[in-house]
Amino acid sequence: MGLDPKKATIFIQSHVKEHAELFLLLSMITPVSWLERNPTYKEQLRQLGSATLQNKDLSNFGFLGYPVLQTADVMMYKGGKVPVGEDQVPHLELSREITRRFNHLYGNIFPEPEALLSEAPKIPGTDGRKMSNSYNNCIYLSDSKEVVTQKIMTMMTDPARKRRQDPGNPKDCPLFDLHEVYTKDESVIKEVEKGCTTAGIGCVDCKKILLKSLLPWHEQVLEKRTSIMKKPSFVEDVLSEGSKKAQTEAQKTMGEVRKAMKI
Repeated sequence: MGLDPKKATIFIQSHVKEHAELFLLLSMITPVSWLERNPTYKEQLRQLGSATLQNKDLSNFGFLGYPVLQTADVMMYKGGKVPVGEDQVPHLELSREITRRFNHLYGNIFPEPEALLSEAPKIPGTDGRKMSNSYNNCIYLSDSKEVVTQKIMTMMTDPARKRRQDPGNPKDCPLFDLHEVYTKDESVIKEVEKGCTTAGIGCVDCKKILLKSLLPWHEQVLEKRTSIMKKPSFVEDVLSEGSKKAQTEAQKTMGEVRKAMKI
């Protein structure tokens, strides 16, 4: 995907035990009410009856307290800007509240993190909801060309377009969100937008236009992935070095935390 291990520290979180320690300490100063008002928590509780979540038990602290762990991940490296999706902005706002509370109680150690949104802050899944493993609606970077094509061709579109001749609204269509990410030609975007609103093109036509842009990009990523997977020692070395580097920074941070908290 273009990440350079020399610039980006890529590591396995569970190899840096300090994350769990900071998570525990932050959980002692985070009110339950802050966690319960998290929109993602509420949304997934509502989805409990759906087929995609029926085998998941979300009535546990691990799920409720997950945003605190995310906060620990950010605070550990004193992150000022955090690249997140639109749905994670409420989590980051909670992180800011926890950071402010820690600084108020123990001294100004951590910066308040700010969201860094990309040009595509929200990616819809194949069922129109946000793309998530929990919902089983993802298009994976490891999917073959055939699987990607099948997922796009069966993807949910604007519910107002029940028939081919029904006009639609691109803003209500998750497929159009993907066009805005992958279809770089503005004239094609305008053509799709006009075709949708006037019923000049059908949803199948729209999907085929998207695939012309999405598949070449996806195939490049898959080719790079396949090449890297042939060099397991390279991947292991990147993760090992990254974990060592991350732990060095984490140990420094936890030294400051323990001193501030007098523990």
